Amino acid sequence: MRKLDEQREILYVIRTLDVLMASGVGLEAAIHSIGSGGYGIISEDFSGIMARLRKGSSRGLGPELKSMMGKADSEGYRRLLNTMYTNVTQNTDIIETIRKQGVRMENERTESVEKYITELGSVPETLLSIGMIGPIILAIFGLVPQLLGDGAEAIVGSIDQGMINSVVNGGLVFTLIGMMLIGLKAHTKDPGL
Repeated sequence: MRKLDEQREILYVIRTLDVLMASGVGLEAAIHSIGSGGYGIISEDFSGIMARLRKGSSRGLGPELKSMMGKADSEGYRRLLNTMYTNVTQNTDIIETIRKQGVRMENERTESVEKYITELGSVPETLLSIGMIGPIILAIFGLVPQLLGDGAEAIVGSIDQGMINSVVNGGLVFTLIGMMLIGLKAHTKDPGL
């Protein structure tokens, strides 16, 4: 669950850091701003960092970022924390690096969404086919004895209407289960962005 939350929020955190720092806000103030809320688990992490820094129970921003890298589950969040840690320890150009990470992350998200759309391209047609054609065929099968009358016995032998009703009802339940499984398949492939 943590990884999904990190993946969902990281691009927004990167864009916010870019805007804040490009406008002259320092890294610590930007971390405080993001820690104030709105970015899920990342806000909680940054809020915890700032709380420990305020209490004086921390060895500094660098070690806090380094320890947070161990907690990060997603690659993008780990990269961001590493960039921030490198800036604190080596005074690198964090704004340019964050912008490049944002562009890379946008491209990864776009590819992920395009892959999801491609994989689900046939799902609507399949659901429509199963959901509409299946019940129509089953209804026709259920009406065969009434449509053919006495001629139905000559073609298929003696037909019990209760058995036909059971087959039609079973077929409708099977159709419904099939549609639910296809929908579940589509839901499990959701990239979560």
